[in-house]
Amino acid sequence: MSTPNKILTAFDKTLLVGTGVGVIGICIVACVFYYILMNPPNQSIDPTPFVSLPLETSTASVFDSSTPTLLPTLDLGVLPSTLIPSPVPNFGGDGSLAGKIAFTCYIKQIDQICLMNADGSDRKQITEMEATAFYASISPDGQKIYFSSRRSTGFEIHSVNLNGNGLQRLTKNIGSLYAPELSPNGDWVVFTNNGNGLWLMKPDGKNPHALTTSDDIDPTWSADGSMIAFASSRAGLRQLFVMNADGSNIRQVTNLPDMGGRSSWSPDGTRLAFYAGPSPDRDVYIINVDGTGLVQLTDGGDNLGPSWSPDGNWIAFASFRDGNNEIYAIHPDGTGLTRLTNSPISDWQPRWGK
Repeated sequence: MSTPNKILTAFDKTLLVGTGVGVIGICIVACVFYYILMNPPNQSIDPTPFVSLPLETSTASVFDSSTPTLLPTLDLGVLPSTLIPSPVPNFGGDGSLAGKIAFTCYIKQIDQICLMNADGSDRKQITEMEATAFYASISPDGQKIYFSSRRSTGFEIHSVNLNGNGLQRLTKNIGSLYAPELSPNGDWVVFTNNGNGLWLMKPDGKNPHALTTSDDIDPTWSADGSMIAFASSRAGLRQLFVMNADGSNIRQVTNLPDMGGRSSWSPDGTRLAFYAGPSPDRDVYIINVDGTGLVQLTDGGDNLGPSWSPDGNWIAFASFRDGNNEIYAIHPDGTGLTRLTNSPISDWQPRWGK
């Protein structure tokens, strides 16, 4: 009579163990779905503000005698789109990826400012804002990050130390403000006042005033501080322009359809990196400042927001090629495509600094 009782007891134990394992498995699946729900990838990867304004007649000298070809003008070998990006940095032949990159990271459904070494290591979150923080740039001395946030009533310009301390709001109620960048000599911050042109102010926020009055966006300084590149629809469709730092001698550089906003100077001041193309098929290009020598660096993957490295060996950009916004780097000759981030959240708007 004792044998059936022993068999029943063993069965009961097996049943209990199986039930416990099942409950644990259900809990794990539930946790995974909860994480995905709370951290969705950011599908909107072109935050460039755009306001439709009456078109103005441009007084610029336009370099558009012919429409540049969209095909590469250099022998790039294998097109970047056919390369397989590695989650481990591939340092290529020009040395290591030096400096730091500030970028926008989508954390708990809010865009924040993050920072990493240029090789993708030592990633850290810099801001913890209650609302969007984006359009970061690193000061030329490598000490501060300037960015835009609507933590108050509207988008204002802020600064913060690279360690996350010393957060300051620099502007108040002068418009919707984006894309701040400190001049190489540290004297002026240039930024977009949405719908009201490009503005300048002192690094502490004093003396804000207009530099241009057209629909101009996304300004960036040349390395010597003598010129500013920006995107504008002042001549019709949005194109890339350059001007002297005082706002004079405005010249159109590109004549392309579906132009993006953010651009970046080569350290020697002779070329610009930018992005263009219809969403979701934008690509990164470089072009001489006089409008010649157009080169297409990427082919497929929806790429945008290029930023030249201080040493001139790399161009960082954001791409959706792997189904999620990640930051990549590529050599200016189109080789060495390298993935710098590998995160379940959206990483974009890279800006290189020392």
